[in-house]
Amino acid sequence: MKDQFNREIDYMRISITDKCNLRCRYCMPEGVELVPMSHLLTFEEIVQVCTEAASLGIRKIKVTGGEPLVRRGAPALIGMLREIPGIGSVTLTTNGVLLKEHLSALMENGLKSVNVSLDTMDRGLYERITGKDAFPQVMEGIEAAVNAGLQVKINTVLLESVNENEWEKILEYARNHPVDIRFIEIMPIGAGRDFTGVSNEALLEKIRQQYPRIQEDLSVHGNGPARYYSIPGFTGSVGFISAMHGKFCTRCNRIRMSAQGEIKPCLCYGTSIDLRQALRSQPGAATEKEEKTGGRQFLRMLLQKAIYEKPQAHCFEHDDEITEDKKMISIGG
Repeated sequence: MKDQFNREIDYMRISITDKCNLRCRYCMPEGVELVPMSHLLTFEEIVQVCTEAASLGIRKIKVTGGEPLVRRGAPALIGMLREIPGIGSVTLTTNGVLLKEHLSALMENGLKSVNVSLDTMDRGLYERITGKDAFPQVMEGIEAAVNAGLQVKINTVLLESVNENEWEKILEYARNHPVDIRFIEIMPIGAGRDFTGVSNEALLEKIRQQYPRIQEDLSVHGNGPARYYSIPGFTGSVGFISAMHGKFCTRCNRIRMSAQGEIKPCLCYGTSIDLRQALRSQPGAATEKEEKTGGRQFLRMLLQKAIYEKPQAHCFEHDDEITEDKKMISIGG
């Protein structure tokens, strides 16, 4: 389905929990209030939403959190989503702590690609950023995923005075491993407002100085807006997702759903559409068949509205125009 600006919206990011086993300073610091489990969509409700989304042209789904693997049964959900007619790709974003533990079940349920968040190759700094000494488990998970043949992307957020000099160590991991290293500019949402990110423009210039033979890679690497480059002698690639210094709204192809069933057409704005209420509305006098049919139609109508009314562009460059006040953990990555 196309939105009002003629963009084809075929990608949906689904948060399945707001819980996480890390406490990253720019995402989910200590003290964040979590919602009760009863407020989260059930897996059956998530499948119901995605089935209607597929009928509108959604073809790619990313399962996110919080940390999705802390929710019991997450690998089985991936299998359920893959069985929806029209869905061609179901991928996962994780912090990697539980990746090795669940890898077998994930692959049995058809997972082909995984994104792992990793902001440093230094164990001590990792603990300072995330609040947990889990760096060894993350690296074991990445290695296991690579060895199992999954497409692996490593997502890195660089912050001034925190890990801004870690880019070279992280990038070097792609020299001998077939992974995409992706540098993501932090957005001024939630706890992210308290940090200053590193410009991908400036970072690319540093990488050019270090690796002068770097060249743009126009091949398709996934669902998102990253621009990729290849470095001679490297097995993997490097990508840049530059929301702040490389605005890609004209190519945006996604909507998001929070774990509580709120559809977010754009991260920048507080506007959302509540699907949980529609999914859990009390039955009336209609027959069960009529209720199911009417419910699907209403759900589809809400999704159509969310897609069609997607804003033309974000306004992250104008702080006073940002209307989203939720933390990223509540919205879904």
